[in-house]
Amino acid sequence: MKIIPVILSGGSGTRLWPLSRSAFPKQFLPLASSGATLIQETAQRIKDTKLFLPPIIICSSEHKFIIAEQLRQIGILSPTIILEPAGRNTAPALTIAALCIRAKYGKDALMLAMPSDHIIQSPTKFLSTVKHSISQVGNGSLMTFGIKPSHPETAYGYIQQGKIIDKQHRICEIARFVEKPDAKRAKTYLSSGKYLWNSGIFLFAVSSYLDEIKHFAPDIIKLCTESLAGKRKDLDFILLGEEPFMALPSVSIDNAVMECTKKGVVIPMDCGWGDLGSWDALWDIHAKDPQGNAIIGQAHIIDSKNSYVRSDGPVISLLGVENLVVISTKDAVLVADKDKVQKIKGLVEKIKKDDPGLVENQQRVYRPWGYYESVDEGDRYQVKHLSIKPKEKLSVQMHHHRTEHWIVVRGTAKVMLNDKESVLSENQSFYIPVGAKHSLENPGKINLDIIEVQTGSYLEEDDIIRFEDRYNRR
Repeated sequence: MKIIPVILSGGSGTRLWPLSRSAFPKQFLPLASSGATLIQETAQRIKDTKLFLPPIIICSSEHKFIIAEQLRQIGILSPTIILEPAGRNTAPALTIAALCIRAKYGKDALMLAMPSDHIIQSPTKFLSTVKHSISQVGNGSLMTFGIKPSHPETAYGYIQQGKIIDKQHRICEIARFVEKPDAKRAKTYLSSGKYLWNSGIFLFAVSSYLDEIKHFAPDIIKLCTESLAGKRKDLDFILLGEEPFMALPSVSIDNAVMECTKKGVVIPMDCGWGDLGSWDALWDIHAKDPQGNAIIGQAHIIDSKNSYVRSDGPVISLLGVENLVVISTKDAVLVADKDKVQKIKGLVEKIKKDDPGLVENQQRVYRPWGYYESVDEGDRYQVKHLSIKPKEKLSVQMHHHRTEHWIVVRGTAKVMLNDKESVLSENQSFYIPVGAKHSLENPGKINLDIIEVQTGSYLEEDDIIRFEDRYNRR
């Protein structure tokens, strides 16, 4: 029996602001040392075709093209990507996945559920633990993977181990789940040796899970069944029925099932696991200089120690400080005490009220055809860099308030203006008047890079009327 992996990619990653934004959260960023993004690392972990069938990815509609592109880059060309109309936490997402798997592979199929934004430094040990779990879940157990705590962490949930049922692999019944503790209780859990961190990774037969969700949360399985009945194809994606899905409660699998069931078991996993949910967690995993500083990007540091410094833009300089997190992107800077970065969510909420764009988007904004990024802007003008992937095309559109001037700096552009086509090469330019119907396409084999100069009285992205769009955007 092969395993069907289910990758959950619904997080917003606000605790890693300003690098992570809601339109491009942390699972799409290369945060570890491999150079791959977190969701790519997750997908690469389960590419062994002797053990796994192709994965199912559950995500927001907003991120569908980013996920498809990042999986394409690592050779996963036709994944099953299910789009949630809104975030409803892990219990509804996994119920949707389990129903899909049962319909395609049968009630005894095994399902491995895992987040897309964790790090596992030893994939070999992870796979070994999965294999050791198979016989137990074949008996109807709902398996979760626990991590032996290395320090009194207050940012993770804990699992208390109960009666041992497999001494060889140290599999235990679950005595209870514990929410994120305060520092005093975390120290107690660590010293007792009876608690594991909750990794959020699960393995079970879909029939066992569906039986339990039907018993403990019948409204969830009912609404998920209705949502699947109303699903439709959206290009290569599966879009769930919206009305029943929106009626679902937002609840985790822990709260809906695992804290209630008598079938829950836990297996310890020693694989270099980490939930990269905060800047101090990233400091933990990165190589450091002799003064304990983790440095990514350009930085000059004197008489400073134990800090995490990351620049995706300007050079950072530190003098005579310690225990800081300093993050610089092209449009924002964060300076924080490393011991207080768990509170960054409140800061992000404040920024969201004052300047929502800083929380929503990076300067580089990804689209299904490629990306654009702001180069400069001022009163009545804006300059952007557009990068269009080979064989991709922007929508046929028009604007009420702005003109556009396109300059080709790389590749070949096919331009349509009021139903007349032109082909432009490097160093050639094109002018789009206000109200003109137009489109831009890359017919070549290399990326098309355009400098776009916009002028007008209103330059926001919502000044767009689409007539045709191959990506079904409105």
